[in-house]
Amino acid sequence: MTGLRGYTVIWTGQFFSSLGAGMTTFALALWLWEETHRATAFSLLTVVTFAPLIVLTPLVGALVDRWNGHLKRVMMIGDAARLLTSVLLLALLLGGHLSPGWLYAVVLLEAVTGAFQWPADSAATTVMLRPEDYARAGGIQTAVTSLSAVLAPPLGALLYHSVGLSGLVTLDLLGGALALTSLLLVRVPNPPVSDAGRASRSNLWRESLYGFRFILAHPALLTLQLVFLFGNLLNGLTFTLQTPLILARSGESGGAAALAAVQMAAGLSGVASGLIIAAWGGPKRRLHGVLIGWAVSFGTLLLLGAGPSLPFWMLAAVIGAFSAPLTNSSNQALWQTRTPADIQGKVFAARRVIAMLALPAAAFAAGPLADRVLTPATAPGGTLAGVADALVPAGGAGIALLYLLVGVTGVTVMLAMFTVPRLRAVEHPAPDEPTDEPTRAAPTP
Repeated sequence: MTGLRGYTVIWTGQFFSSLGAGMTTFALALWLWEETHRATAFSLLTVVTFAPLIVLTPLVGALVDRWNGHLKRVMMIGDAARLLTSVLLLALLLGGHLSPGWLYAVVLLEAVTGAFQWPADSAATTVMLRPEDYARAGGIQTAVTSLSAVLAPPLGALLYHSVGLSGLVTLDLLGGALALTSLLLVRVPNPPVSDAGRASRSNLWRESLYGFRFILAHPALLTLQLVFLFGNLLNGLTFTLQTPLILARSGESGGAAALAAVQMAAGLSGVASGLIIAAWGGPKRRLHGVLIGWAVSFGTLLLLGAGPSLPFWMLAAVIGAFSAPLTNSSNQALWQTRTPADIQGKVFAARRVIAMLALPAAAFAAGPLADRVLTPATAPGGTLAGVADALVPAGGAGIALLYLLVGVTGVTVMLAMFTVPRLRAVEHPAPDEPTDEPTRAAPTP
């Protein structure tokens, strides 16, 4: 089974894995807040999640291309990693040894072992589907992950107080097993060999750097990736702090329910957006989808920062989650169209490194910036107390003010990018720019 049908089977299995992971992640966020009551704790969690990816992803991308005759097996590494980390987490819980430090260690291990999944999934999508189905595939993926995001918060909140973290981790194990099983039912063709693929063959070190050379040789693609670098730099200052912001404003008694409601609203919106894109195929002008999606996403930060109550936060979550699939599916379709399938492991790994380069540093800075600078400054008598009183409601005022600053900056920059000629050329390359369009030759048996 292959094609769009096989892709759907894969992501049906991924739904159960994502649901189990989402419930566990939600409960762990509650547990971490109960243990620390510090925004810095969430910043450190983001750092240990993304920092290893920046270091390892180029090497992983080269290995994925070397093993592209066994893409399905490589894809299974990511699901197996979730099983391994869930077993370790369950052992720590049952032994009574779980602490923030151990949690960071488990997340670090999962980040290292799961680094293979995204490059392999992207390459498999390219060879399994027709180019006109790339954006639809992104819609299916978004719908699946968003549906799990709808169900995970209420189930996580309910089960956290009934079966505890150990019960949730056990369900996570079952979801991971179903995801592995679904991969056994599909066939992933081998990618056709391209001239770029032949030229990229070398020792492992040189191959791991080939993706960067490819992007540097295509100025339009490089500019597009720098847009994501800038976007993630700003996002790194805010998304880590969303849970502390909502919990700080909701109080101890209503924090879990408010957080679950916001995440459910985002999940429902993501499901709707993913299904629309899966049926529609996305905008013909992919770049417009990227930039409009980014601008709308940053606009929701203004609503989150200035919103005084749960309805405002839910509205922001709905708008932001609806725009994210537009950005990501349009961007992925652009790259899949412009990159030969047999080098996508290396090139997409380089993409990931560039996009995430500033994320750990921004996330690491976000917690101390909120705890030690903005929160004291916006407290009564602080240097920014007057500004905070005028712009943001009480509770988490320092974090809220940061949201407003990031939102205004992000919207302004993304709208300005429409005027950059080099970026506009990403859909219509100049005659002298190499395109390396992937050939749709028959896959190697």
